[in-house]
Amino acid sequence: MTAKIILNPYSCRWKARERWPEAAAALKAAGVDFEMVESSGRGHATELAAQAVRDGFAPVVAAGGDGTVGEVVNGLAQAAGSENAPLGPFGVIPLGTANDMIHNINNPLDLAGAAAVIAAGKTRPMDVLRVNDVYFANNAALGLEPVVSTIQHEMVWAKGLFRYLLAALTGIMRNPHWDARISWDDGEFSGPMTLVTVGNGAVTGGLFYMTPHADPFDGKLTFVYGYRKTRLGTLAMLPSAMKPGAGSYVEQDDIHEIHATWLKVLLKQPSPAHADGEIFSRGLREAEFQVQPGRLQMLVP
Repeated sequence: MTAKIILNPYSCRWKARERWPEAAAALKAAGVDFEMVESSGRGHATELAAQAVRDGFAPVVAAGGDGTVGEVVNGLAQAAGSENAPLGPFGVIPLGTANDMIHNINNPLDLAGAAAVIAAGKTRPMDVLRVNDVYFANNAALGLEPVVSTIQHEMVWAKGLFRYLLAALTGIMRNPHWDARISWDDGEFSGPMTLVTVGNGAVTGGLFYMTPHADPFDGKLTFVYGYRKTRLGTLAMLPSAMKPGAGSYVEQDDIHEIHATWLKVLLKQPSPAHADGEIFSRGLREAEFQVQPGRLQMLVP
């Protein structure tokens, strides 16, 4: 079968386009038969992925970062025809800044290793999550986290992971909060909140373990919600949000990490919302999250 490679040239501030010749050489060296197409703007990778499925390409491969992964997964879902149909096989050539999803599933980050995974064709059923009508592979959020995502997208002068950290500090200084009603499989909460973050994997932004105990193969979504009244309180939480194990911010009394199959969030004040790092709403008040266990046929070592 011929693989369809969907390249987002903008990933990693246009470095994805610069690295494409290296990626193409790795794919050829691994013996992968492929066709490449470039996306030309936001949402275009979704259209290209859906068309690739309809045209019979397999696997479909996202060449870019986590936003590209999210767009391609949405394209696979659009072309699937039903909620029960498997998605993929799906592969990734990691050309983004953080490449969180690849890190979370322990796939190789080097191009030769990624090409070898695609060539081998081995798949593992991976969970895929959905918020309202948007699918995501790694994480999504309301509250502080998408505020930070919005800020970091605007910081065109900052580079790499430094941009994520600087955006986080800026977002904390704005001290946003919301009044929320949250419900899930066997629980509910009403009151003020600073963040609601939903993970399929543990790491987001390359630095932060926002859902440190999330597992993309366990059939569950993992979400964290919590409230900090002051800027200082939120800032004090930042270092522990960068810890994957003991000492994580989810161990603190006012922060809660929960594994569930669904989550509903109602907000009194609108919040931006992101999925796989891409803002899909600037003013969301209602969000319903669901997990689709093992639906994504992920290429793995």
